[in-house]
Amino acid sequence: MAGGAIGVIYRTPELGPAEKAALDAIDGQRRALRFRTAEPRRWLGTVRRVLAARAVQGSNSIEGIHVSVEDAIAVAEGEETTDPRSLDSKAVAGYQRAMTYVVNLAGDQHFRFSADILRSLHFMMTEYELDAWPGRWRPGPIWVRDEASGDEVYAAPEAEDVPALIDALVASLEEASEAPPLVRAAMAHLNLVMIHPFRDGNGRMSRCLQTLVLAREKILTPDLCSIEEYLGRNTQRYYDVLAEVGQGSWKPGGDARAWIRFCLEAHYVQAASVIRRLDESGRIWSEIERLRDDAGLGERTIAALFDAAIGLQVRNAAYRSQLRGWDEQISNQTASADLRAMVAAGLLVQRGKNRGAYYVAADRLRAVRTAARKERTPIDTSGLFAPDRSVSTIR
Repeated sequence: MAGGAIGVIYRTPELGPAEKAALDAIDGQRRALRFRTAEPRRWLGTVRRVLAARAVQGSNSIEGIHVSVEDAIAVAEGEETTDPRSLDSKAVAGYQRAMTYVVNLAGDQHFRFSADILRSLHFMMTEYELDAWPGRWRPGPIWVRDEASGDEVYAAPEAEDVPALIDALVASLEEASEAPPLVRAAMAHLNLVMIHPFRDGNGRMSRCLQTLVLAREKILTPDLCSIEEYLGRNTQRYYDVLAEVGQGSWKPGGDARAWIRFCLEAHYVQAASVIRRLDESGRIWSEIERLRDDAGLGERTIAALFDAAIGLQVRNAAYRSQLRGWDEQISNQTASADLRAMVAAGLLVQRGKNRGAYYVAADRLRAVRTAARKERTPIDTSGLFAPDRSVSTIR
């Protein structure tokens, strides 16, 4: 694009009745979420831990970086992952650092969007890999290839145009706008991923920026407003919509409506999924309290039992870390004794030995989750924009 319209970026399309109706539906879900999170409930902290971990896991999985939910939680809580030296673990740790910064920026009254903020976030994400040029704009041309076919599907603008395009993006984020926050965040994602300003990590950075815009708008906290889990579960559609809008190369005059609709659908489904998880968690928690009391276990053991019931692997360190979040400190030996008692009660099953030991739900505990989820149906988005819309892949 050198010599062309420098500083011109994708602009927000005029929203029609269909998009406005979708925004109204999402607003209704967010009111329901605020109601469910307004009162302190013991299970809410665990649900939010898992949501944040699944967002980190989902965003990284799009780039072929795979870690377990348990490892994503461990990174967030400063604990060691199962393989801390692997590149995947380092990538997730970097992404987690960037998202922690996003959470802190969300409430900063002096915050301003800037090119330096974007470069700083990129450095946090990619400092483990010097070939990614952490915190620096790419030095030359870049193409996006289809991993399956190897075909080139998108050519980004020339490297010499990147600083001006980023300045235009930052200006758009700082200017007053009548566009709804969800739409502004989606456009920020689209523009950054289409500019592709870095050698690596452009997708992760674009998804992180989208979450930052939402957090700054105080829609909800990042763990509740992020759509990164949805994107990770619908990666092919994500790529397909970007390809539809991008049309193979930098064309900022193109219509971004398909992208806006995709993001609104993602918000609708993710919010409905979170509401469902919160409601199910309340039922699971109540039933586990009964099982714990029947078994004569201590009150704190519900932390491990709940994690296991929702499908997580429980490790000694993770159990102690969660209790610290509840302002309760226990030793390694006490945690081991608790876990053995839960195994003896027939609620947990031990896998592995010594430092490699972890615990999963026994049949009685798995049955609690199954019962809480028995009424689940796919989240229907068929009426969100048009009769032919598909249903979610999140279960």
